[in-house]
Amino acid sequence: MFGLLKAGEKGKIIDISQVGRLVQRRLLDLGITEGSEVCVKCVMPFGGPVMIESCGQCVGIRRKEAVQIEVERI
Repeated sequence: MFGLLKAGEKGKIIDISQVGRLVQRRLLDLGITEGSEVCVKCVMPFGGPVMIESCGQCVGIRRKEAVQIEVERI
């Protein structure tokens, strides 16, 4: 889960099946799939979004959705 990674840490996405279909589709459209390497750029305070970088692009994901994505620390 992205909740386990802190800003600046890298991980590999293991499972995105727990997230809603719409979010899964958006991630797939951006090239973020299972097996993709991601880097957590920053975690916004007060329950704000998690900023991740993958394939040279930064994406903001709601924290409640980010914690549903299973990630393995690299």
